[in-house]
Amino acid sequence: MRILVVRLRLIGDVVLTTPLLRALRRRYPDAQLTYLVEPGAAPIVRDNPHINTLLVVQKARGLARLRDDLSIARRLRREMFDIAIDLHGGPRAAWLTWASGAPTRIGYNIKGRSWMYSHVVQRTADEAPRHSVVNQWDLLAPLGIASADPASDPLEMTEDPQAAADVERRLREAGISDIHPIVVIHVSAGNPFRRWPRESFEALVLALARRDPARRIILTSGPSDAHAANAIAHATRVTLGPLAHAVADLGEFDLAELRALVGRAAVYIGGDSGPLHVAATTTTPIVALLGPTLAERSMPWRDPRWYSEAVDAGALECRPCRQRTCAPGDFRCLTRISAEQVAAAAERAIGSMRRGADHSGPPGEPERLAPHREGQLHR
Repeated sequence: MRILVVRLRLIGDVVLTTPLLRALRRRYPDAQLTYLVEPGAAPIVRDNPHINTLLVVQKARGLARLRDDLSIARRLRREMFDIAIDLHGGPRAAWLTWASGAPTRIGYNIKGRSWMYSHVVQRTADEAPRHSVVNQWDLLAPLGIASADPASDPLEMTEDPQAAADVERRLREAGISDIHPIVVIHVSAGNPFRRWPRESFEALVLALARRDPARRIILTSGPSDAHAANAIAHATRVTLGPLAHAVADLGEFDLAELRALVGRAAVYIGGDSGPLHVAATTTTPIVALLGPTLAERSMPWRDPRWYSEAVDAGALECRPCRQRTCAPGDFRCLTRISAEQVAAAAERAIGSMRRGADHSGPPGEPERLAPHREGQLHR
């Protein structure tokens, strides 16, 4: 059995496919499983234990893209796949799935592209209150694979030993040791509809640093938002004065390093973006800032033993939205989330690890926590 999985584009979307890879391996333990991805998200699945072959297709334009697509299509055809699953649904992914020549080709019912598949699955609207993993899981139905369960099929990203060693070295060089609880705050998002205001991030950093002087707060961002992280770090250091060292400067992190850093942290805080789902591949407590998206769709998909809490603005007539235009014009789904709310959620998250250290379960496993609800907070 030879299976092709196609998922192009974004980091978070690729992380959200990893439960399906485990399910496919369980259903077809002896299959040769190939994953087709673009370079930006390739580190997510590079060392995935369920994949036999990783194919990285360049994200070129014009004639170069046509040349690349024809070349990869010829390779896919030579592989003689039995099953091809398009987890993306875009024009390029649909064409490559069709070009594979697999007799069983599964994809979404999208106008103008459904003819490329032998099995067509209805696609749930992006803003529907249904988790992204479950939406993609629908594509496994033609293969007779049972329903999704985050406890048995969580998000996965294997830790890179070299990246982990590099992160440990950088922490030591910054004077950060085991006595310093690390707070990772990711300040960027894929679009302005998911980006919490800079002033709110600054207030959050100040609150967390002042609560425990032993903490070391590390601000992370995407490459295009490095200036924002630097600006927040500078402003908070000036305000903190003698506590300025609490806001550490470790430079930028690639995906593998980010995963290793979060795995070492006491809590991860960030909006609905790729790094949130990378964080969900660890057991580190998470506080998710959800603006236009719903917790039912975007919460970390992992075993409920690991603490996750969402903070949002509550019920709004315009929420969820398609993230094309802010109807009220003031991004209230983000601006109405206060730094105090998020700081309180972060303290609960950090406290969950302390409570877990005292429970009677296996070493390293925190206790299973009952859902916490306060105002518009959701577990």
